[in-house]
Amino acid sequence: MLNINIHEAKAKLSEYLAAVEAGETVVICRRNVPVAEIVRLRQPRREPRPVGLACDAGYEIPESFFEPLPDDLLKAFNGELPDPLLDDPGDTTELQAAQPAAVYKK
Repeated sequence: MLNINIHEAKAKLSEYLAAVEAGETVVICRRNVPVAEIVRLRQPRREPRPVGLACDAGYEIPESFFEPLPDDLLKAFNGELPDPLLDDPGDTTELQAAQPAAVYKK
């Protein structure tokens, strides 16, 4: 890592850019206090990412993955089961009390 002052950065910018291209980090200071850092940009990919990066890991999807879900779990996902927080699903007094009062404009 190179620490340089602003005046030196102005005078020798092309030299420091060459150092950055070689992998060096340059820290620019004002009165020996760091204010900026010059680092090499990450190079973009030249080829597309491969599909199936874990295909060599030996993991196989079990057949049970493709079986249908149990009925109670499907009902829970679809919102067809009663709310377990309420004692009686027909009792909505707790829900009514939890809702804010209506605001009427004059």
